[in-house]
Amino acid sequence: MATEISIASLRALLPKRPADGHKGTFGHLFIIAGSRGFTGAAKLACEGAARSGVGLVTIGVPRPLGDIVASSLTETMSFMLPSTQAETVSRAALDPALEFASTTQAVVIGPGLSQHPGTQAFILVFVRRCPAPMLIDADGLNALSRKPDALLGRTTPCVLTPHPGEMARLTGMKTAEVQADREGIARDVASRYNCTVVLKGHRTVVADPSGEVCVNPRGNSGLAKGGTGDVLSGLIGGLMAQGLAPYQAALLGVYLHGLAGDIAAREKTQRGMIATDVVQCLPAAWKLIEQET
Repeated sequence: MATEISIASLRALLPKRPADGHKGTFGHLFIIAGSRGFTGAAKLACEGAARSGVGLVTIGVPRPLGDIVASSLTETMSFMLPSTQAETVSRAALDPALEFASTTQAVVIGPGLSQHPGTQAFILVFVRRCPAPMLIDADGLNALSRKPDALLGRTTPCVLTPHPGEMARLTGMKTAEVQADREGIARDVASRYNCTVVLKGHRTVVADPSGEVCVNPRGNSGLAKGGTGDVLSGLIGGLMAQGLAPYQAALLGVYLHGLAGDIAAREKTQRGMIATDVVQCLPAAWKLIEQET
């Protein structure tokens, strides 16, 4: 039976903030995201990461979109990747992306990357060979749904953050079947692929490969809007870059995200709130947690 995540259970997980710390102290996150028409996903993932407390964030984007992304992200560095004619990340980006990933503490891959065949091929090889702890979301999960065994060759920790439809594709099930046994399916996938699973939705489920499962009591239907999942991916990735183990980062990240969503709903209403509001409410969510420590 899953337990609920609580502020009390998160106290010991908060990354330390030494007074003499610098940017390098708090980790470097590499986010590979975005394609033509989906630069917003990259932006929101970076903004979620920036609110995590991480020291540095670099966004890897298709080269033709670099100026668009860079102009909207003042706190994020950019790393231009070879692109397809459709302005998505290409298979030729593999070597430079892997080399850069080796210099960072964690990687997020998937938001807005597209289902272009060249991009999907890049994702599958990158997932197997990435040297850093990694979170896989969105089009990263879409690539894995075609070849989920790509996860089995990894030697570093991994977090999957599917919504029910993505989990259905990953497991070959129907969405209704996933929703009927959210905890059990999240636990099974975590065990099968030796990864942490965040099954998003009402009472988001977080499952560890050991069999431990928690549910998030925070959040509301205002989070059921485009972009909020990208914020969550960046947030969890930033916590991983600060040294938290995947399961710990997922627990803290989903609670913070849901709490920020509750704060945003009070201020903007569930109907009126958007993903950017969740980003802007993350500092208030941090404050509430830190006040309890």
